[in-house]
Amino acid sequence: MKYKAVLFDLDGTLLDSIEDMGDSLNRVLVQNGFPTHDRDAYCRFVGDGATNLINRALPEGKRTESIINSCLKSFLVDYDKNWNVKTRLYDGIPELLDTLTSRGLKISVLSNKPHRYTLKCMDGFLSDWDFDVVFGQRDEVPRKPDPAGALEIAEQLNIIPSDFLYLGDTETDLKTSFAAGMFPVGVLWGFRSAEELRENGAKVLINRPLEVLELLD
Repeated sequence: MKYKAVLFDLDGTLLDSIEDMGDSLNRVLVQNGFPTHDRDAYCRFVGDGATNLINRALPEGKRTESIINSCLKSFLVDYDKNWNVKTRLYDGIPELLDTLTSRGLKISVLSNKPHRYTLKCMDGFLSDWDFDVVFGQRDEVPRKPDPAGALEIAEQLNIIPSDFLYLGDTETDLKTSFAAGMFPVGVLWGFRSAEELRENGAKVLINRPLEVLELLD
């Protein structure tokens, strides 16, 4: 077997979480008198951290540090109460994780979602599987696309980066994979288009989770 580990992004790769994030932020926007956004817009906004999500959702001219910080605080309070209303695992993810673990591959998660909420989502939706390492965004570690988190995972597992498949659904994930020296796999069930994934270095695009297994044979 060529690969020894699979590193997953979380939102848009393992979890379809966009509606809960969007609903929480829309409530904050309404409270502040700002226009809201639909699902497609939030699919474009997410991927590189909560602060950038807030910045993109705010109207131009309202993207000051104080407004961003205030909305971010309110968003996290709301999301803390509503993170699991509509969120679900993508179809085929349980079967993929079952197969990977049965074959003895290491599985891990690297997300730009704040670490606390990454762990909350893992506990709520993915506790049936023993992930070897799980990292959300931590203050002391640069967020993706910086490869620091991915390289830390490789070091903890004592597996060289080239022995990892990296699955993600955004430009940010592919840039992280490339910078870390992992094999970049773009998933088409997530938040971004095939064109974006191809343009940013995906070596393989897959339509369904179980297609990952073809890369292991």
